[in-house]
Amino acid sequence: MDVYLHLPAGHQAESGDDPLPLVVMYPDAFGVRPATLAMADRLAGLGYAVALPNVFYRTPDAGPFDAATAFSDPEARTRLFGVMAKANPTAVMADTRALLAALDDAAGVNTERIGATGYCMGGRLAFIAAGTFGDRVAAAASHHGGRLAVEDDPDSPHKRAADVRARLYFGVADQDGSCTPEDQARLAAALDEAKVDYRIELYPGALHGYAVSDFPVYDEAAAERHWDRTAELFADVLKAGAA
Repeated sequence: MDVYLHLPAGHQAESGDDPLPLVVMYPDAFGVRPATLAMADRLAGLGYAVALPNVFYRTPDAGPFDAATAFSDPEARTRLFGVMAKANPTAVMADTRALLAALDDAAGVNTERIGATGYCMGGRLAFIAAGTFGDRVAAAASHHGGRLAVEDDPDSPHKRAADVRARLYFGVADQDGSCTPEDQARLAAALDEAKVDYRIELYPGALHGYAVSDFPVYDEAAAERHWDRTAELFADVLKAGAA
């Protein structure tokens, strides 16, 4: 699996600078590309080592896809769903475990208490990572994540809420069919029962995909709010917790 590790400009891991808290950033269904690389750079600039994994490395010849037409074009949609199926949660969590093992020995990176964040399907993966690596993930953010609390799905991540030790943030697009009001209520109930520290915030008027700059539904105001919330979460948990 190829991984892009972003550090703040000027940070010298080998020169004795303090280790940076690690954040794993899971991309959306269109994978690693200029928009997600820029987002990882921006997050790293806040004082983190940001690992952006290519979770679709099992199907290297499947893309690229056009976000404007991938879900409406039948042939592209079939190919895209095939790519996503191979990047299922079981596979990606195994990849994440290997990633953490590799970075445990990396100079300048603190992997003891990490963050996770993601977009669309990556938002679901960030939530799953919080339940899978409860002893490592201290903070996780899901931005317009889908299928977070599906009642008839035995693998729905809300059913592992009791394994979560992290503080969680969920940014939910208004009228998002992949995270309906019923899903949000089910998610909140599971997190309340497990006594998880969390926040679910609705973004009125924003559409699924609002935070990613190359999406047709990109919403600058909503995207900037998501950056504010992400910065607050990781600063409060990863930086304060390390002090």
